[in-house]
Amino acid sequence: MRNDYGGQPHELSQEEVSRIIGPNTVYVREVDAEELKGLGVIPIDAPIPKKQKFFALHAADGRRVAVLDNRDMAFSAAREHELEPVSVH
Repeated sequence: MRNDYGGQPHELSQEEVSRIIGPNTVYVREVDAEELKGLGVIPIDAPIPKKQKFFALHAADGRRVAVLDNRDMAFSAAREHELEPVSVH
């Protein structure tokens, strides 16, 4: 199925993103502890240092599949599971 947007910019749907980047690609993005606490990933009362960084792996459809506290480990974990990590900002 082809969508014709008349050359105009448009926001890609999750299905379009999945088709473009493929099923084995995950994106890695930095997330802060407060975001993870709000999502229930980290307990609300967990003592997390303010400078602590976390890196989430997301599937093309936006599902979060893992959270690590080290960027290099996030990329390594993806590759160990035969996934191709890409960085987003």
